[in-house]
Amino acid sequence: MLRTTLAATAVVAALLAPTAAHADPAAQADPAGQAAQADPAGQAEPAGQAEPAGTGIPALTDEHGRVLTLRGWNVGDKAHSGDAALSAVTEKHFRDMRAKGFGFARLLVFWDDLEPGPGQYSRTYLRKIERVLDWAARHDVKVVLDAHQDVFGPAFGHRGIPAWATRTDGLPFTPHPDDWFSEYFEPAVQRAFTHLYEDEDLRQAQARMWRVLADRFEGHPAVLGYDLINEPMGELREGEDLATAARRIERDQLTPMYNRIADAVRAVDDDNWVFVEPTPIVGEGVPTGLGRIDDPKVVYAPHFYNGAMEAGGDYDPAAGWIENYEQAVVQYPKEYEVPVMVGEWGPLANSQPNMNRFYREAMASLGRYSSGWAGWEWCYGGGYCAVDGSGTFRTNKELTAEPYAEAVAGTVRSSAYDPAAGVYRLSYDSGRRGSRVTELSLPPGPWRLTARGAAVVLRKSPGRAWVLAAPGARVTVTATRG
Repeated sequence: MLRTTLAATAVVAALLAPTAAHADPAAQADPAGQAAQADPAGQAEPAGQAEPAGTGIPALTDEHGRVLTLRGWNVGDKAHSGDAALSAVTEKHFRDMRAKGFGFARLLVFWDDLEPGPGQYSRTYLRKIERVLDWAARHDVKVVLDAHQDVFGPAFGHRGIPAWATRTDGLPFTPHPDDWFSEYFEPAVQRAFTHLYEDEDLRQAQARMWRVLADRFEGHPAVLGYDLINEPMGELREGEDLATAARRIERDQLTPMYNRIADAVRAVDDDNWVFVEPTPIVGEGVPTGLGRIDDPKVVYAPHFYNGAMEAGGDYDPAAGWIENYEQAVVQYPKEYEVPVMVGEWGPLANSQPNMNRFYREAMASLGRYSSGWAGWEWCYGGGYCAVDGSGTFRTNKELTAEPYAEAVAGTVRSSAYDPAAGVYRLSYDSGRRGSRVTELSLPPGPWRLTARGAAVVLRKSPGRAWVLAAPGARVTVTATRG
């Protein structure tokens, strides 16, 4: 049974009455609910700085039409394959992410595990994926399935495209164990990408693989969409610089590939989003050459990495990298009117002197134009891991945990968090049809919640809040730490 103040009780009754037949399950009472506060008369505007509604970039939405913000982490297991595939991923990953305030995961899946031989799809691997998705659903974490590849796949000592789908024309490959990314520029690897994009039988095999995945998981409650290939690369031509080659590959090879795979997905799944990536070169502030993907639910999903920081260097605020990246990355979603979600980001040496500033500036930038992000990665230890072995945020990673609105039932007017003051404000106009429940995520700690407008905050559990608003109301929600 929900415990509320007397004023809130009256508001709840009034809000529920008009459309009881469409009540949202998230608004139901909970025995652990705490007292909520509401001010039905207030119409005050928040003082937030971010204005996502004014960017000209569409927002991600859910099946109820609510505006989504995704914040979370990549989850995967590159070390194990075959019978041991995904064994390093446990329910703890999703329970801990949700406890820290994150409701999104980009789950790495590998074509070489799914289809170890041509046309031989592994039912065991599909069941393993389903088990992980069940854990995500249990903790209310939305998932994008990412067809991950690094340096093409196992033919070159990595994961991704199966060895049987790797064609090199006998070109050389030399491993670079101290700089694995440079292996993308080995002739054999580049030629393998060309064959994947151009050979008709490999085109069909890739599309069939995605149709198998989408057919199996299109109805799973955790699944939001499909990231069609991780960090695609290609073959440079003689005399081409890297930026020119990237734009050509994106225009002439990635665009038709994404259209082919999207068609395969839509043969079995009309509802989930498809996420398309440019080459990783966009991370250096190079606008993509991707063209239009003829699908109604496309998300642009670039990665946000800087070469110097990936090599272990510190953030250089004077270099203007974040500003250049943001300016470049918004061009595609504005031109083609699609949402943007950053699929990977986060430096390696996160405790360097300027990294505190980096995380603050990066979070502000991501909040200006994106529908969310997935950091690299949720694991327990050192390196890129978000948390250490005890589950405590590693240095500066705690700055990624901010209050945010996971799903807004209406039109967002502004949304901003002031970390110095510990105050988050969301202003929106509630919708007149469909769900009227807005969901908020809060990092660990005490938070005081208020709602102004014809709305009430229902505090269901630590770290989560649900706001119920009257149709067409202008609502301001404030979360204050402590």
